[in-house]
Amino acid sequence: MNSERVLNGRYEVGELIGRGGMADVYLARDVLLGRSVAIKVLRPDLARDPLFQSRFRREAQAVAALNHPAIVSIFDTGDQDMPNAAAHDDVRVPFIVMEYVAGRTIRDLIRSHELTVDDAAHHTVGILAALEYSHRAGIVHRDIKPANVMITPDGAVKVMDFGIARAMADSAATMTQTQAVLGTAQYLSPEQARGETVDARSDLYSAACVLYEMLAGRPPFVGDSPVSVAYQHVREHPEAPSAHNSDVSAALDSVLAKALEKDRTDRFQDAAAFRTALEDARRGIPVAGEDPEHRQDSPTEAIRVASPVGLAAADADEPQTRAMARVRAGGSLTNDDIHPDDEPPYGDEQSSVRTMGREEDPHDDRKNRRRAWIVTLFIVLALILGAGAFALIQMNQPKDPVTVAVPAVAELSETEAQNKIYSAGLTPQVEEEFHDSVEAGTVIKSSPEAGEQVLPDSEVTLVVSKGPSAVVIPEDLAGQTESAVRDTLQRLGLTTGVTTTTSSATVPRDRLVSTDPGLGEKVAIDTTVNLVISTGTVKVPNVVDMTKEKAEATLTDPALNLRVEFKEEENSVLEPGTVTAQSYAPGTEVEPGSVVVVTVAAAPAPPPEDSENPDPGASKGPPEDPGKPDDAGEPGQNNDRGKG
Repeated sequence: MNSERVLNGRYEVGELIGRGGMADVYLARDVLLGRSVAIKVLRPDLARDPLFQSRFRREAQAVAALNHPAIVSIFDTGDQDMPNAAAHDDVRVPFIVMEYVAGRTIRDLIRSHELTVDDAAHHTVGILAALEYSHRAGIVHRDIKPANVMITPDGAVKVMDFGIARAMADSAATMTQTQAVLGTAQYLSPEQARGETVDARSDLYSAACVLYEMLAGRPPFVGDSPVSVAYQHVREHPEAPSAHNSDVSAALDSVLAKALEKDRTDRFQDAAAFRTALEDARRGIPVAGEDPEHRQDSPTEAIRVASPVGLAAADADEPQTRAMARVRAGGSLTNDDIHPDDEPPYGDEQSSVRTMGREEDPHDDRKNRRRAWIVTLFIVLALILGAGAFALIQMNQPKDPVTVAVPAVAELSETEAQNKIYSAGLTPQVEEEFHDSVEAGTVIKSSPEAGEQVLPDSEVTLVVSKGPSAVVIPEDLAGQTESAVRDTLQRLGLTTGVTTTTSSATVPRDRLVSTDPGLGEKVAIDTTVNLVISTGTVKVPNVVDMTKEKAEATLTDPALNLRVEFKEEENSVLEPGTVTAQSYAPGTEVEPGSVVVVTVAAAPAPPPEDSENPDPGASKGPPEDPGKPDDAGEPGQNNDRGKG
């Protein structure tokens, strides 16, 4: 999805801010109301599957009617055509428009060790307020965990991701029929691990696990695999959080001891009771009757302690009844129990020695028979009690959680692998890494690995190849539009940098001329590539003072692709053939093929031969008389001077 995309003509989609197994989350702007929103969009490769679309829309349906300050609100839903219709035909991708919450998840706060005991209690009160509201509306979240709770900068709690939420009646029916187990292993209630029905008390158990982790810095149970963690939820009691954090009070220990009971009937029965107990514990008031120091740690101990209570009513006046009660309680028969009115049948050693050598008493056979009957009775009672205790233990033994095997997905495409994971009842998460030999978009491996047993709906991480760590910038990008070039570089894993323009006689306007690094070069993934785009014009060079031939060669060069027209002008100063002027000033941007008129100096025309005497008749007199002396005057004058 690009940054220019608009959904429903209203939501301008911005940067990607989150990614999950089913959907991507983008920051967007609601242009109608002028506010920031978060848009969750089903991943395009899953849009064809009706199961994924139904599951995706379930979140919107679950939260649409919930309006509470501690629950992330849903504003709008819809679907949109795929941006690449050729690749996905007429598939429409659903999306959900949600409240945008600026803040950090509880998971981030736990990892940064920024939570105090008071912060943990305060955040849990907010979670319980949200659960109390959703439970009253008949919605069970089923996946309360630190990653699904956001804390705003002012400390407000926002519970999100109702993607596997169900109505309470629907949850019970689904769990009974399919034995599906939903949620995350570290925060799974015992009944979820056993595949039993889920109700509001299951959410309270998960909330207690979140509180425990905030207080202790770790979940109540940890193990090598989700299955081992689920076994611990079913069978074991966690250590008190004060064992990991000395700041935790005994009152808080007592609250968690009750909230993490295996039997949901022993826990807090609603969020309001849990919240009240937590607020009391913040004031130092423990849960009434809860002593975490003297808890029963196993079903066997519970049976052993509970048995005498169950037999107390059988303690009647009859000696035989009292004897049976002691045997069932783990004691043994005494002589007074066997012969309450007679002498002890087994005397001390001295009396035994004294009786040796006596003649056999006629009553000895009867005593021996009595002893045999007593021993037989004792053995039978012991066997009956042992069998009863064993049967009781087996009846109370927690059921083993249902598990599934992770399917083999290596060498499959990302879409095929995700479909296979979903078909196995698991949730895929995608991580990408470079690989020189595995094609981009192909699964390299999974975590947990193929064949490993995990809980249903557990997350399976698919490591998908991003292809080689270096790529070649395609040479055929030259001449393409800027937007097409950016899309291609982004698909190759490269980043586009600054865009500059340059004149070009061969590349049309707004088309790529070159890149930096250059076209055809091999570069590392995430390299920033700068673009040089054509203006579609050329700059007229300065040809003044050049010769006519050189000016023509310069202007008609293919890099400029200009046409030239020459005109001559007489010039007595410059050498003929020298350029004296041009019709476009140097540096002027013109279209390729434009005509540049160039003025060339020409020699002036030669002057006429008598050019020094422009009037021919002015310098010529009558023909000279060779016989007349040079100093002779005019004829008349000379005559006058001679006569006198």
